[in-house]
Amino acid sequence: MNIKKLSLTIVIILIAGIGLISFNNDQKNFNIAKNLDIYYTLFNELNTFYVDEINPNKLVTSSINQMLNSLDPYTNYISEEDIEDFRFMTTGEYAGIGALIGKQNGKIVISESYEGYPAQLNGIKAGDVLLEVAGKSTENMSTEDVSSLLKGPARKPVKVKLQRYGQKKPFELDITREKISIDAVPYYGMLDETTGYIRLSSFTQNCSNEVKKALVELKSQHNAKSLVLDLRSNPGGLLVEAVKIMNLFISQGEDIVSTKGKVKQWDKTYTSNTQPLDTSIQIAVLVNRNSASASEIIAGAMQDLDRGLVIGNKTFGKGLVQTTRDLSYNAKLKVTTAKYYIPSGRCIQVLDYSHRNEDGSVGSIPDSLITEYTTKNGRLVYDGGGVAPDVPVKQERLSTLSFELARRFLVFDFATQFANNHESIPDPEEFKLTDDIYTGFIAFVKEQGFEYESQSQNVIKELIKTAKREKYFDSASNEFKALEEKLTPNLETNLRKFKPELSELLEDEIVSRYYYQKGAIRAAIDDDKVIKKAVEILNQHNVYAGHFAPGTVIKSN
Repeated sequence: MNIKKLSLTIVIILIAGIGLISFNNDQKNFNIAKNLDIYYTLFNELNTFYVDEINPNKLVTSSINQMLNSLDPYTNYISEEDIEDFRFMTTGEYAGIGALIGKQNGKIVISESYEGYPAQLNGIKAGDVLLEVAGKSTENMSTEDVSSLLKGPARKPVKVKLQRYGQKKPFELDITREKISIDAVPYYGMLDETTGYIRLSSFTQNCSNEVKKALVELKSQHNAKSLVLDLRSNPGGLLVEAVKIMNLFISQGEDIVSTKGKVKQWDKTYTSNTQPLDTSIQIAVLVNRNSASASEIIAGAMQDLDRGLVIGNKTFGKGLVQTTRDLSYNAKLKVTTAKYYIPSGRCIQVLDYSHRNEDGSVGSIPDSLITEYTTKNGRLVYDGGGVAPDVPVKQERLSTLSFELARRFLVFDFATQFANNHESIPDPEEFKLTDDIYTGFIAFVKEQGFEYESQSQNVIKELIKTAKREKYFDSASNEFKALEEKLTPNLETNLRKFKPELSELLEDEIVSRYYYQKGAIRAAIDDDKVIKKAVEILNQHNVYAGHFAPGTVIKSN
């Protein structure tokens, strides 16, 4: 083919390509306009002819939420009414009285008063029942409704009516709302003479400054030589804060995380761009299956850069990035715009929302698509399943008895009773549940008429039903009945059997009534097996260093 013919062919192909792109774009725009018109006319007909009155706002919001739910759980519509809640999630700040509330047996109950804020300073205690807020009865209200009444302009009072355990008459308080800022670092301190500890509960705005402040104090005032950074059950938050925290521990110019999406403006690589605080301190990052998003960026980057050890359980597996877009009428759209990739190049996203099953469910990334990567020192790591710990520590599950006692608020209520009858207790680290206190708890549980069924008991009941249906029961009825009797829980026996784990739950709950969140964390540290493992490894430098040797395999199973 000569040059002229070749050039002509190329021009024709380019014109055809441009025409095809234009046609595809036109077709896509037409389909969007067509379906929006169908939606509008359908809604208009529904609003006009449906047999009962409908709530247009509720119906439209429901349709928007259902549409977004078909994409992924993190793409959300935020109405103007929900903006304050969204702002609290990203900043940790709001104006209110500073209390956590919950619903218990149909009543709105104070779960926790935040230390140093209006609720606690005005004497409101965990266990107090909220009867009225701003003159409105809380009966039949949701926790969201009550929370909205408690929040409002700073330095403006709100009247609350409460009922306290052990008191016959309710009492009223006028509480002045203040700006509430929840600490992203609820506690930091020393675990032993050389090991510092920082608990980071969320990645809200400026949390990196809180971590930096804690680290500086642990190093300068306590001479910390190693650090335990606790990210367990941290759901994540602002990606930029995770980058800033990593920047404290790695050399300037290191890649920390990159994002890639359909729109090129979201493709970005985040590097450490300021002078670090400490590039040599030994670090153990604690994670569990509820550590997600920004927590996984920290854990994954520490692992990929061979900067720190990851200890605990495999993380959640959320490798998606959300961006907030403004909508009309002060609403917003939080939309997934990219996936993030940690330094080795791997994405830790575990669920594939883009390829749903026929029933609408979402599957995990199959093993056949899991790819092998290497850390900075040549260790093997894998994508597609969260961040697997360098040092796994088995997560112990609560017994059914302990779970049910906590779920039905008997642990909470006993702590309320105890705090009402005891003016003070020793420091969190010193307080231990005595045999007398535990005996009192057993009596309390019995007084409440508590009963429960074990999972084993439920299974044997189903087995008996199946045996009867298949006509095998009569021939082995004695054996079935004997097994059922053995598996029927004996409350007194099991309360003694599971005393160690119940004592831990009770200690933490009781301590929180006197020393609040910081105290509860301090009390829990002594019995924490994951923290103990981290301290053990950090105190053995050769063991710590050995984990970073080339050839060490870290695999998500």
